[in-house]
Amino acid sequence: MQAAMHPPITEELQGKGGGSVLASQSARDGIPTFWVTKEKIHDLLRHLKNEVPQPYRMLYDLTAIDERERKYREGQPDSDFTVVYHLLSFDRNEYVRVKVPLKSDHLALDTATDIWPAANWYEREVWDMFGIVFENHPHLTRILMPKTWTGHPLRKDHPARATEMGSFHLPEEKQEAEQEALRFRPEEWGMKRTHDDEDFIFLNVGPQHPGTHGVLRIVLQLDGEVIVDAVPEIGFHHRGAEKMGERQSWHTYIVYSDRVDYLGGVMNNLAYLNSVEQLAGIDVPPRAQVIRVMMVELFRIISHLVWYGTFAQDLGQMSPVFFTFNDRERALAIVEAITGARMHPNWFRIGGVAQDLPRGWEQMFRDFLDYFPPRLREYDHIVLRNRIFKARTKGVGSFTTEEGIEWGITGPNLRATGFAWDFRKKQPYSGYEQFDFDIPTGEHGDCYDRATVRVEEMRQCLRIIEQCVKNMPEGPYKSAAPLATPPEKPHTMHDIETLITHFLGVTWGPVIPPGEALCPIEATKGNNGYYLVSDGNTISYRTRIRTPSFPHIQLLPVICRGLMVPDLLAILGSIDFVLADVDR
Repeated sequence: MQAAMHPPITEELQGKGGGSVLASQSARDGIPTFWVTKEKIHDLLRHLKNEVPQPYRMLYDLTAIDERERKYREGQPDSDFTVVYHLLSFDRNEYVRVKVPLKSDHLALDTATDIWPAANWYEREVWDMFGIVFENHPHLTRILMPKTWTGHPLRKDHPARATEMGSFHLPEEKQEAEQEALRFRPEEWGMKRTHDDEDFIFLNVGPQHPGTHGVLRIVLQLDGEVIVDAVPEIGFHHRGAEKMGERQSWHTYIVYSDRVDYLGGVMNNLAYLNSVEQLAGIDVPPRAQVIRVMMVELFRIISHLVWYGTFAQDLGQMSPVFFTFNDRERALAIVEAITGARMHPNWFRIGGVAQDLPRGWEQMFRDFLDYFPPRLREYDHIVLRNRIFKARTKGVGSFTTEEGIEWGITGPNLRATGFAWDFRKKQPYSGYEQFDFDIPTGEHGDCYDRATVRVEEMRQCLRIIEQCVKNMPEGPYKSAAPLATPPEKPHTMHDIETLITHFLGVTWGPVIPPGEALCPIEATKGNNGYYLVSDGNTISYRTRIRTPSFPHIQLLPVICRGLMVPDLLAILGSIDFVLADVDR
């Protein structure tokens, strides 16, 4: 997927002593993939982060696979469960995938929290979903499921549907037990209740609070009004999006992706389909690529408009949210005219898009391109130049590029620190290398810089959309590859065989060859990637969704300590997260 820089990591790991590498594996996405014993994994991860030339400084993702029902292993080491690390080197512009095989009788390995602080939540999630223990983890408890949950949902033997489980009952004793389980106990988090003969205050912010932008609970440890520490509690919005990927066919799962970052619309489809098309070996036609780029950039503006208005509202401004939502309606009207739907159009397909652009689409976009720039200039005046807005955001919630990389931060939040890294530029997909646009950056990594970066991003979106309108190529809107689903109508009515093929493609969906792929994109909130494992079936064997908001919320306690409660709400608004993007 990316061109590796010297020295190749394959040679580096094969030459490393101690027999760390059990085997290497080829993957459809081209990411170097290695199997490592659990006894050696900790040393190898530290080596990859700190010792190799052009190191892999970011823990991009950490997940697991239940291998017990998998048929196609392609010579991989035997395992019942596999822990999978994805690391990212910005210097090499390359990912590396490291796998650890585990047997059911000993599902344990060393924690990586002493190497990357971001490993904390990822390891908790793997334990929660698969029951794999990370020894010496500071707080290995459930993170997405309720504390009282029985079992580990992403194991293959765990029910996927409510109809496979007993009927739900909520007797009074169970309700009391559930409520008691939600009680926050500071000692469990290493917090003290008193200091210098004075009591700390423990304040619940959420889960029902407008400033949390959804069902998020943050427990604050306060010394007066000063935040001593914070504990974010997530999972209230968890809907089993990855588990659904194991029972939906490749093409019927597209609609489920719409609901992850539910403000990103077709942006979610693109992240998922990039990996599916890599697995299937499908080349998307140029016209379909440009249509996709035009629509995802429009949705980037739509998402940023929601953030812009609500962020200003979090800081006490009432008018901007009405203005930005009015502009959002104009953009959604274009989406509706083209796709037939608004927030969740479910319009992209394997190999392209659902249908060609309708007559008159150019004028709709040109009208919006003329209308929107003056509105952005007006918002600059009433929001970004507002002295109260500046006072509430400048110097608040700042972090450095190095801290951002340590915690897995991507997208506008990382670029606000001055790091000009955009995956559309660095690892182009869907033809982005053909477009001319700039990468906005900040300097201080604070709330204000995060705002200015997103505002400038909207202007760059307009540049990209304008290029799409001016240079829209002719040709098909969907690939003619056999696995493109559904096939174009003219290819379905020649004879009974093509009709049967069409029927099977629409009902069962395509049979994707065995393999695995991760092809991330620059989504509205940051880097979004679907790590898909195919077992040569019509359904994904493992669907892993790496969302940007998950690590962003994990960083929250680090950047709010020592500040005040109103500063917390400014930080939350500046991060621009979506709870479904956190919880999946």
